[in-house]
Amino acid sequence: MENKNISFEQAMSRLNEIITQLESEQTSLEKSVELFQEGIELSKICNSKLSNIEDRVAKIMTANGLEDYTPEG
Repeated sequence: MENKNISFEQAMSRLNEIITQLESEQTSLEKSVELFQEGIELSKICNSKLSNIEDRVAKIMTANGLEDYTPEG
């Protein structure tokens, strides 16, 4: 997947499509490998976006004097 500007929701939707295709017995081995590779890239994008959101939430909470928040990880 070349589009790093894809939204989290779009990436998750595409991951679900990939899972459905990979579970299909009609997907060729070559196509399965291509889908797997795309899924890995989408997974990295989602992970990065989630990490950024955790950081933003921690900063918002700290800036507003709310309980200390440290993202798990």
